[in-house]
Amino acid sequence: MSVFLLLVVVGLCSAQYNPNLNENRTSIVHLFEWRWEDIAAECERYLGPNGFGGVQVYIYVDIVMNHMTGYGAGIGTSSTCGSYYNSGARDFPGVPYSLLDFNDKKCRSSNGGIDNYNDAYQVRDCQLLGLLDLALEKDYVRGKIADYLNNLISIGVAGFRLDASKHMWPGDIKAILNRLNNLNTEWFANETKPFIFQEVIDLGGEGISASEYFGNGRVTEFKYGVKLGNVIRKWNGEKMAYLKNWGESWGFMPNDKSLVFIDNHDNQRGHGGGGASILTFFDSRLYKMGVGFMLAHPYGFTRVMSSYRWPRYFVNGKDINNWMGPPSNADGSIKTVTINVDSTCGNDWICEHRWRQIKNMVIFRNVVDGEPFANWWDNDSNQIAFGRGNKGFIVFNNDDWNLDVTLKTGLPAGSYCDVISGQKEGTKCTGKQISVGNDGSARFQISTTSEDPFVAIHVNALL
Repeated sequence: MSVFLLLVVVGLCSAQYNPNLNENRTSIVHLFEWRWEDIAAECERYLGPNGFGGVQVYIYVDIVMNHMTGYGAGIGTSSTCGSYYNSGARDFPGVPYSLLDFNDKKCRSSNGGIDNYNDAYQVRDCQLLGLLDLALEKDYVRGKIADYLNNLISIGVAGFRLDASKHMWPGDIKAILNRLNNLNTEWFANETKPFIFQEVIDLGGEGISASEYFGNGRVTEFKYGVKLGNVIRKWNGEKMAYLKNWGESWGFMPNDKSLVFIDNHDNQRGHGGGGASILTFFDSRLYKMGVGFMLAHPYGFTRVMSSYRWPRYFVNGKDINNWMGPPSNADGSIKTVTINVDSTCGNDWICEHRWRQIKNMVIFRNVVDGEPFANWWDNDSNQIAFGRGNKGFIVFNNDDWNLDVTLKTGLPAGSYCDVISGQKEGTKCTGKQISVGNDGSARFQISTTSEDPFVAIHVNALL
């Protein structure tokens, strides 16, 4: 289970579409499989000081309420709390759930699983990958789930990610959410609703649409990473010039309903939709461009991925090691996240959120929050640029030739530090320096061989 830990939260939240972030915070990060101790330390030493708004894995909680363990799990005890279960008998006394609380008799497929994803009844009433499907229309089941969520709210969580939402009826989810308390006033303003975002993999062509879930909260926009990956990889004739109308015009859900990401813990492994177009840390040069574009563009509420490394081994084009868990000690315990002197992570933790380019683009998004999309430029190919009002400007060169162009940025005159090649430290730039003239124009030069083929400046990086 994953969770989101928000730092400080202020202000009145109107609905469960609001992530309840602190002022001037705009993005969250998924610290996948991190230990609680490491998450707490990272919040204080890095995430808070560098403008992140929250963490998936500790106080936005990742809730699995669609199902219990697989029918083949047999008899045993849970690894977390040691409670007994008998999956064959549908007996989970730790809740308790019994045979009466599952959808076995309601499922319309021949084998109890999902045979046809165009059949909404199968998708929602049958077993996902053999996992015992809870009968969420039953008041008792709804009550047990709501009690659990309200307990989490009482100890300070700010909201929930609802796993496998496509496999639950929207009305059942709504009935459970209607039972939730407002957030704890020790940390949140009065009448603040928990943030809700639902995992719905909707790439089109199935019997269930993400739009069916808008009434409950935000929804994960899986098409975002798929389509942007195609563009940045230049597959199927796609060009970055086509991104001028990026957003809802590309068939995405409404801006205020979406949670967007380049990759997640599933599709970076080839699971959960998206295929080979998904950008990951294994393609670091392209990945940084993808995350940079996402954080610069105003569409959607953004989540950054933070991963661990596993040894990929391909058989017939498929990574057969994609199931591997986090870096672990000999006794099976998860390794601590060690921090190197250059601020990167050790022990096979990737920590993309600590990459200078990504961390600085999280700050860029905070600086330009609320500013309009402006000053678009492209070369009708894979060199593009755009601004956010008069507060930020970004330029990409994804072509096979050098970029050398003077562009109208909309920013005030002065010398700016590029926050991709370096950053502003005191009165100096550790990377490139960009001069903006009195007319708001600046010259940008990006080699096609640059480690990071993009440049970004914003008003807080003004010398």
